Amino acid sequence: MSQRPHLPNAPIIEAVLDIQAVLPASTRLKHLEALHHGIQDRYPNRRTRKRIEGRLDFRAAGELQVTQGLSANEDGYLFSTRDGKRIVQARLDGFTFNQLKPYGTWEVFRDEAKEHWKTYLDIAHPDSVTRIALRYINRIELPLPIGDFKDYLKIAPDILAANVPHAVQNFFLRLEIPYASGALALVTETILPPEDPASAKTLPFILDIDVIRAEVVDPPFSGIWDKFEELRQIKNDIFFGTITPLAEALFQ
Repeated sequence: MSQRPHLPNAPIIEAVLDIQAVLPASTRLKHLEALHHGIQDRYPNRRTRKRIEGRLDFRAAGELQVTQGLSANEDGYLFSTRDGKRIVQARLDGFTFNQLKPYGTWEVFRDEAKEHWKTYLDIAHPDSVTRIALRYINRIELPLPIGDFKDYLKIAPDILAANVPHAVQNFFLRLEIPYASGALALVTETILPPEDPASAKTLPFILDIDVIRAEVVDPPFSGIWDKFEELRQIKNDIFFGTITPLAEALFQ
């Protein structure tokens, strides 16, 4: 496994570790609330999570018709720290741990997710895990003016015409990359236009890497953490394979 340098000022604005699971029919929303008891001192805020369901059909001439009314069903809880930077989601279809900026290290992020997942197991008693995912959303502030996007990014807008300025203010790219292991990487690149282009010193570039592995895993689920290490390796390969040394220097 290749080693990657630790970036003291990593551009991560949110990291998400997600586990989708199938729970016994006997597990109810009130059971998931018990997860809060052991972490209430660290995660005092509690919100109910709602899932919106409905059905939309497209008819002739582009007409959109609601054929089944929208409904909001409570399906879990979100427990967050006072500053809202860390969030534990306990749902009837799985578990999620969110870490917002500032992000420390993978080891700290992973270990806290494992702690809360163990509590979720004790409370929800999943029959199986059906999907795991790691998602990292990066916001890279590219210094302006930009002579060539390729100075910072290996996958970027490629403006070939010499007489066309590189002052791009909107850009969207999405890649779906399958791996032989069964993992799937969803890579999205976007540019956010500055609020005041005339005075802006940087151009926000969003690099969103979502690595998924969908397969059924039976209890006791201990093997999923080795799979998360694989997903993290894929995420790192994509991140460091996308930026140049000049961009990497921005995070030191």
